[in-house]
Amino acid sequence: MTDATTSRTDLIVSVFRDAFDPLMRADPQAFRFKYRKMAASPHAFYRGSACLFYADMTQAQDEWVDERSGAIWIHGDLHVENFGTYLNSDGRLVFDINDFDEAYIGHFTWDLRRFAASLALLAWQKALPADDVEALVRRYLDGYLTQVDHYASTRDDDDFALHLDNTEGPILTALLSARAIRRADLLDGMTHIEEGVRVFTPHHSIRELPDDERAAVEAAFAAYLDTIPTSKRFDRELFYDLRDAVGKSGFGIGSAGLPAYNLLVEGYSQALDNDVVLSMKQANVPALSRFQDSATIEGYFQHEGHRTVVSQRALQVHTDPLLGHTEMDGTGFVVSEISPYEVDLDWEDITEPDDMAAVVELLGRATAKIHCASDEDSDQDLVDFQVEEAIVASLDGRREEFAEHLVEFAVAYAETVRADHALFVDAFRSGQIGVAAT
Repeated sequence: MTDATTSRTDLIVSVFRDAFDPLMRADPQAFRFKYRKMAASPHAFYRGSACLFYADMTQAQDEWVDERSGAIWIHGDLHVENFGTYLNSDGRLVFDINDFDEAYIGHFTWDLRRFAASLALLAWQKALPADDVEALVRRYLDGYLTQVDHYASTRDDDDFALHLDNTEGPILTALLSARAIRRADLLDGMTHIEEGVRVFTPHHSIRELPDDERAAVEAAFAAYLDTIPTSKRFDRELFYDLRDAVGKSGFGIGSAGLPAYNLLVEGYSQALDNDVVLSMKQANVPALSRFQDSATIEGYFQHEGHRTVVSQRALQVHTDPLLGHTEMDGTGFVVSEISPYEVDLDWEDITEPDDMAAVVELLGRATAKIHCASDEDSDQDLVDFQVEEAIVASLDGRREEFAEHLVEFAVAYAETVRADHALFVDAFRSGQIGVAAT
């Protein structure tokens, strides 16, 4: 093993321990599961290692940002698998970016670089030639800048969306799949009727709550209701009646070890098929915040749950009307609906460069949307300028140069990730990362 390899392994181990040690100690089994999933492929590793990405990004000079474009709301973990459908607060099925757990203030370029490297990894796994990888990254950036320019040229169009009427191909397929789903199917899969009311059905991924924990959850739920914006509150108080609550485990790569609960509320009417399931999940510290001076930003938030909700409203138009936050024992939680209408983009059968190009152009436009448009109830003032104007100014006269940079970065960093993946697997197998492989 070379000195460079040893040094990189040491960095991976150090960054992972710093980011995950408390959660690993609390739930080593969840992290063993997380790390096994990350070991499956370079892209799976990339999805779970945003902390390593920002350890690298924050040590490098970024000549493409200035004081404003280097301090906007960013998604924080943008990759090809963080896109899918949802039912927005206007009742419309939309295809957009999802999962805002890592959202924070940062460089607009970091979202673009993280996505571009993810795209290059995906293209490598599909054995696409180098020229096609370059073309895909450029197509994504073209879509992004086209939409940024649109926002810069108008002041009355924050409502761009990918929906059933303006999409085709794999994105339309995802939307049609979401449209075919029934709320009753979700409820029937998670609950059953007992003495005339719905309750959660026992399952290995949930647990009954002891009385003291149940009381704490009920108190946290009551506090959460006050964080729902007035404009999004349903008129009927009955909607928010709590019917059942259980502990929840088994989240994906990004949420391993985070305590969570499922909550069953009465819903739109007393009809049993209108009940709603909420998730109340502990919010994690965003990866980016560990690698930059964030005292001013952190002072803005009550806790990480509040940060996540403020961030999502700043990044997403028409957010979930049930989105809110609360806390238990001084720790922040995010509350949102477990929606039956969420369908992720399926990349498995998107294999040809032309098909991928059509998709990534729209994903570029969706990225611009989160940077430049906010929910009507977003009242944050950490970013108090027109982001699209800041981005246009940062790249003025340098767009082709930036495109070249993004292509070169995507290819080079994807290669780094593939090498890091191998080092991670070895470190995990040998017990260096804080949780034993067996």
